[in-house]
Amino acid sequence: MELFSPYIVAGMAGWVVSQLSKYVVASFKARKLASLRQLYLSGHMPSAHSATVVAVLVVIGLKDGIGSGLFGLALVFASVVVYDAIMVRRSSGEQGIALTALIKETGANIPLPRVAIGHTPLEVAVGSLLGCIVGAIVYFL
Repeated sequence: MELFSPYIVAGMAGWVVSQLSKYVVASFKARKLASLRQLYLSGHMPSAHSATVVAVLVVIGLKDGIGSGLFGLALVFASVVVYDAIMVRRSSGEQGIALTALIKETGANIPLPRVAIGHTPLEVAVGSLLGCIVGAIVYFL
């Protein structure tokens, strides 16, 4: 009998490790400690969304087999999340940046919107790779 569900542990670990990695990357780029907001902001390197769903997918594949219905469902779910991170969220983030610039340029008296940045394909690929590693570690532990 398992004390903790490896599926839940993998998802949580994927998210925590990727968010901590974002903090390290941001600190390295700035050459000083980054804001603690980096621990929960969306966007940037690596994709926490991708790391989370891929970590769970890997545990399901290793524990239940890639022929299981649960793996099929997790694969579809992970595909939707990864697609959304690259295509939908990225596009809406770029539109938000353009809209903010337009509002500033025209001098309109409109509150500036919060812009949620999506992910580049590289950020999603690194997040997915991180998720593979985290999922495998959780499974084998």
